[in-house]
Amino acid sequence: MSKIESNFYKAAAKYWATIPATIDGVLGGFGHISNADIKGSKAFIEDLFAQGKGTAKTRALDCGAGIGRVSTQLLMPIFEKVDLVEQDTKFALSAKAEFGDDNPKLGKIYVEGVQNFKPEHQYDLVWCQWITGHLKDYDLIDFLKILKGALTANGVIVIKDNVTSEKTIEYDEEDSSVTRPLLLFETIFKEAKLKVISQRIQDEFPQEIHPVFMFALAPSE
Repeated sequence: MSKIESNFYKAAAKYWATIPATIDGVLGGFGHISNADIKGSKAFIEDLFAQGKGTAKTRALDCGAGIGRVSTQLLMPIFEKVDLVEQDTKFALSAKAEFGDDNPKLGKIYVEGVQNFKPEHQYDLVWCQWITGHLKDYDLIDFLKILKGALTANGVIVIKDNVTSEKTIEYDEEDSSVTRPLLLFETIFKEAKLKVISQRIQDEFPQEIHPVFMFALAPSE
């Protein structure tokens, strides 16, 4: 990893270290959209199962899990066990405190950046929300390949993230992240040998933020 690329990840970690472990904090001041967000995500998952595109409900993985908002409100009500990946220690500790040590739904919390994550289990669903923008293009491709190898039969990866309407990447220096155009996402999925089996735009979000897309991905091979 070059110095520039290393600094890209270090700057993001430094930014999130300053953010409070609250819903408003992890959602960048848009905590009020949380209910609409979970509602849209739940409908997306339910639609996958209804179309027979889903899989078992044994184990899920929440990537870039923050304080466990998605795990608590979306994944744990559906899946028997949920693992989390979150690089910020205070977020991970907040999530663990929220779940409780005796929560039978809680699997393992991996305190590390997703760019370094190596799965130890097979997953029926991998949920990646507002995390792909913190990965360089080729690291995102590698990450998706790794996740693909950790899927159960008929397992699904869901990417939920901002998409720019411009033709080029938008870079945010404040949190060291990028927002990609739709065409680049499609190229990255293809490079990772994944196909889009379902796609939807999140509704009920403020007009002043980027459109948020949900992509359900399955191996194309």
